[in-house]
Amino acid sequence: MPYHWITSDKAPSVLVLAPYRSLPIRGFAWVILMTFALITLPLYPLLGTSLVWGMLPFLMLVVAALWFALRRSYNDAKIQEELRRDGDEITLTHTSARGDVQSWSCNIYWVRVEMHKAGGPVPHYVTLTGNGRTVEIGSFLSEEERKDLFADLTDFLKRP
Repeated sequence: MPYHWITSDKAPSVLVLAPYRSLPIRGFAWVILMTFALITLPLYPLLGTSLVWGMLPFLMLVVAALWFALRRSYNDAKIQEELRRDGDEITLTHTSARGDVQSWSCNIYWVRVEMHKAGGPVPHYVTLTGNGRTVEIGSFLSEEERKDLFADLTDFLKRP
């Protein structure tokens, strides 16, 4: 699950959400290496001819484009959200991929969790409402994960 609860008797309850990464860093290196190895296969019979220099820039451009796209995907996945309950206060902190931090807090007894099945930016859009504001939570999760998150948040807010 791309989100998990951190609970203990001494510390406040914390929910940490982050996008799922199906390709670890080690896999990233293997993908680039295997792409490079396989994409250069057509060049081996052409070694020693001028055709190598005509094809090489295009093949290297493909490897560079793949590296750039995967790196961009990793940078975009640096998003993190943290929902913290400390006594009667609940705080949602959203850290964007660039490192910008946004925070929202409210008394837990006034917080309402809602799921918008349609009409939001994504299906089954989950929001928290309270203190005169509505904030999104977990919009980067998959549809099934947002449904599970909604159920978990509903149970979490009912706890004393």
